[in-house]
Amino acid sequence: MAKLAKSKARPRGKAGGKGRESGPAAQPRRRGFRLARRLLKWGLIIGIWGALGLGALVAWYAYDLPPLGDVPALKRRPAVTLLAGDGTAFARFGEATAEPVTVKGLPPYLPAAVLAVEDARFYRHFGIDLLGLARAMVANILAGRIVQGGSTITQQLAKNLFLGPERTLKRKVQEVILALWLENRFTKDEILALYLNRVYLGAGNFGMEAAARSYFSKPARRLQLNEAAMLAGLLKAPSRYAPTRNRGRAARRAAIVLDRMVATGAITRAQARIVKRNPARLGRQRVRLARYFADWALDQARGYVGAGRGDLIVHTTLDIRLQRKVERAAARLLAGPGRKRGVGQVAVVVLGTDGAIRAMVGGADYGKSQFNRAAQALRQPGSAFKPFVYLAGLESGLTPDSVIDDAPVRIGGFRPRNYANRYHGPVTLTEALAGSYNSVAVRLIQRAGIDRTIGWARRLGITTALRREAGLALGASEVTVLEMAQAYAAFANGGAAVFAHGLTLIRDSRGRAVYRRRGSGPGGRISPAILAQLNRMMAAVLSRGTGRKARLGRPAGAKTGTTQGYRDAWFIGYSAD
Repeated sequence: MAKLAKSKARPRGKAGGKGRESGPAAQPRRRGFRLARRLLKWGLIIGIWGALGLGALVAWYAYDLPPLGDVPALKRRPAVTLLAGDGTAFARFGEATAEPVTVKGLPPYLPAAVLAVEDARFYRHFGIDLLGLARAMVANILAGRIVQGGSTITQQLAKNLFLGPERTLKRKVQEVILALWLENRFTKDEILALYLNRVYLGAGNFGMEAAARSYFSKPARRLQLNEAAMLAGLLKAPSRYAPTRNRGRAARRAAIVLDRMVATGAITRAQARIVKRNPARLGRQRVRLARYFADWALDQARGYVGAGRGDLIVHTTLDIRLQRKVERAAARLLAGPGRKRGVGQVAVVVLGTDGAIRAMVGGADYGKSQFNRAAQALRQPGSAFKPFVYLAGLESGLTPDSVIDDAPVRIGGFRPRNYANRYHGPVTLTEALAGSYNSVAVRLIQRAGIDRTIGWARRLGITTALRREAGLALGASEVTVLEMAQAYAAFANGGAAVFAHGLTLIRDSRGRAVYRRRGSGPGGRISPAILAQLNRMMAAVLSRGTGRKARLGRPAGAKTGTTQGYRDAWFIGYSAD
């Protein structure tokens, strides 16, 4: 009976053998279905509105696109003209004597080198490389920083032709729209040729033809594989990898380009090995006036307005007459006393009291070396750094007549010595600065404070790294000639720190200002009382000190400096006029 009762019993929770689930266990499943339906519904609503919003955003950005201009005009390389302070044109960049290059008119390894490092899938995408973009995003996420870019050559061309250097969502959307327009308007070879004719390659060179003539003294059609790889390597950072600045760095970058070309099948591994053993060599160029300054000014202009902005007129602060005199004087110095003493290089900067660069010489021979020793070379200034130490001393309460013992000094393992190991006993600060006594400078920086000294250097415009050690008093930290001249300008203009500058205005082909200089300096100021004391001491350098051979016969100040082994010799002088 028990067995019969069990067989007739109905299962709990069911109305018959095929009844619907109605107990508590069914409720979560029904709630899940309702939640899924709601999510789907709202997802569709949000997706539709999002698509409409994105479409409206794209439409607005498309409406706000810059004018596309005349298509034939796009094929001409932009020209950049530099004007001196009096309006005289002294340099022009961006146009070569030959016609703009075509892809078929170039050795095949030049476009292949460019594509290998910039856009390996160029001939397989429609202007936007979705696969490359996804790959770049993954690489950047894994690295935690930007290590790859996703822009195609077409996008880069769109940016250079029509857009500015700013990084905004609007600009990126417009870049994509313009890239699609370019792909629809031009063939792939035409797009690549436009890019090769307009891309910035350092030293004021826009386009492969101009760069080939500038760096290698030959037209682009005659470039060898090692030269093509070096030019393609410049695209990542034209100023950093320019062979005129650092040939070794340019060669290492070219080696990376060759490896990429092997990866894309453009060359064999054996070819790459041979070329790496024979990096490109620079050719000689016709030397023009103010060439070092022109290169520096072009780099500055590119930093202000970006590359590929069309024709530009750059107004500079250069004084043509003064520049000629400085170049001749530098040449005479090297040919005369310099040759006798084995001096091979020279760097000169002449500033106005407002920081405007009036003249610049960056080396002995631009044709042999385009490295700008006036603006780029980091060198120890030696005793030319001492005015900052004396400023700190004056600020701490000392005077030009304060006395410090000029005697041997030792700070740990640091044992500075005076010239010829001569010491003079108790001397005034004026005598110590005029005679450039090292022991006094070291004692003074210990007394006034290293941090106080660094503070003065910073306030007057020294931006390079300064070591917190007693040797700083003797110029042990490296600086550039340009920033030292910038700092000394405050001694001549009443105590106001200035920014050294060479550009005042940049105009486009329509005459519109795309950059205008504003501002004056970093804000540092020397009090009139302290400045008067310092200038009295600096004048003594010329009247009876280490700079007496340079005295002018009118109020002026100066400081000399030499480094260990007399590797470098400095002279920085100034006058109110």
